[in-house]
Amino acid sequence: MTPTQQLLPTAEAAPAPSLRPRGNACLADRLARSVLAREGSGSGSGVRTAQVPDLLAARARSGGYVVDRVPLDALSGWSFTPGTGNLAHDSGRFFSVEGLRAEVGGSAPHSWQQPIIHQPEVGILGLLAREFDGVLHFLMQAKMEPGNAGLVQLSPTVQATRSNYTKVHRGRDVAYLDHFVGPARGRVLTDVLQSEHGSWFFHKTNRNMVVEVPADTDVPVRDGYLWLTLGQLGELLCHDDVVNMDSRSVLACLPFAPESASALRSDAEVRSWFTEERSLRDVRAELAPLSSVTGWHRDRWSIAHEECRYFEVVGVSVRAEGREVPQWTQPLFRPLGTGVTAFVTRRFGGVRHVLAAARREGGFLDTVELGPTVQCTPANHAHLPADRQPPFLSTVLEAPRSAVLFGTVLSEEGGSFLHARSRYLIVEADESTARTTPPPGYLWLTPGQLNSLTQHGHYVNVQARSLLASLLTTEPPHSPA
Repeated sequence: MTPTQQLLPTAEAAPAPSLRPRGNACLADRLARSVLAREGSGSGSGVRTAQVPDLLAARARSGGYVVDRVPLDALSGWSFTPGTGNLAHDSGRFFSVEGLRAEVGGSAPHSWQQPIIHQPEVGILGLLAREFDGVLHFLMQAKMEPGNAGLVQLSPTVQATRSNYTKVHRGRDVAYLDHFVGPARGRVLTDVLQSEHGSWFFHKTNRNMVVEVPADTDVPVRDGYLWLTLGQLGELLCHDDVVNMDSRSVLACLPFAPESASALRSDAEVRSWFTEERSLRDVRAELAPLSSVTGWHRDRWSIAHEECRYFEVVGVSVRAEGREVPQWTQPLFRPLGTGVTAFVTRRFGGVRHVLAAARREGGFLDTVELGPTVQCTPANHAHLPADRQPPFLSTVLEAPRSAVLFGTVLSEEGGSFLHARSRYLIVEADESTARTTPPPGYLWLTPGQLNSLTQHGHYVNVQARSLLASLLTTEPPHSPA
């Protein structure tokens, strides 16, 4: 032994690290069994699927909830910032309403200005999962949001911005938060950053999470929460304004197995096409002072477009005893008209495909995300000639009833938008209405391929995730083993 070796401490051999499987082959089977469980387990909530809409309506009636329109200058804790005209909270947190200047290049270049919500903090949308009688259930919250149609809808277990769960509002703790942050959280089934509406939010990102606790873990069910299976949620997605947008977003991010090993394009080709769309699309968008935005005017009650289109910014006063804070005021965006959000679908070789579009929206963190075939508010385009109407809009609106595989009216995010509703559709097409070779900017891919892309942030937009949630919870990707 050398003198140098004598000076070195003798270290015990470190135990060999244990390795874990990179994937979870059995999770897809467990998700499929949950999809097939249309009435859940008696050991879960014990609530039958058909009872849920009535339970939500009863809670809305008995909860003491009141939402009133108020003038923008009557918003407590909010004010228009001198110099910029931005509408912001006195704490500097939550969000602000600012201006956006956007320019899109390409074959049909155009530019515009608008108000937009700037909320740079990342929120948590978290679903808690647990097995009852061998079937995965998910803890849903009957949550009141001031902009919801019907006020109360099914939200994730946790739906909170960072300002909420760090209690900037000095309200109550967010229930079940410890299952999603810190060392006590359970087994992560999915955890991915996803965008919200790129037309109304600037670079908004939420953490979409599903965390499972062991079946022998006692999870006290608080008032207003209930355990439901994926099959029950799939049934409830067929009801207007029952499953909220945040729940739909998280459900679409669950890692279902692809329903088929075959598709019109390989996964590598899909990713290559998408990468090319991103690289070729020239989108420039930047925040600007709200007072500098042209084409919009402000009065005491709203900020609105001069042609009475798109949306307006309004103020509301809210009373909600069951929330972390029982009373508050805030601005909301109120769309002018009901949207249409639709996937055109066909089967190729017996395998279902949906026609996705490369969507460019001014608020996206990246230039492009995959969206539905149709995503628009028809009233905003009514003044345009037929050749300038959104592609495939007439296909989905004029489809015979037999071709509509899914059709319901769903609310968008009720914490930021007032009665923002869209008619969500999945419409069967053929070669005459949706060709095998789609127009530029569109691509046929399977729901399984789309689901695999939701495992990555900012690939699939929130409207497409909503439609994907209905596909995954009504048509099991595969039968459980």
